[in-house]
Amino acid sequence: MTRLLFALERYDTSSGLASPVLTDLPVGVDVRLVAAVHLPADDVLLALVEGPDADTVAGVAAAAGWRVDRFCPAVWAKAPTLPEGSDQ
Repeated sequence: MTRLLFALERYDTSSGLASPVLTDLPVGVDVRLVAAVHLPADDVLLALVEGPDADTVAGVAAAAGWRVDRFCPAVWAKAPTLPEGSDQ
């Protein structure tokens, strides 16, 4: 099955004082949280989620009780490869 990537954003007003928490996704669903990043300076929680389609991912996020302020398809950006032996 093809797994698509989606970005889910939640905007907070905590002024970066507390790290937000995401509840676990329901067991047995075909959706996977890949990574979540809190950007305290912008009061944003960004979650990258893989799933079969947008409706499934949105439904699973709702079932988990996630508040989603922005939802959009995403793609991985290719990072440059460092030469072997490079310590940068």
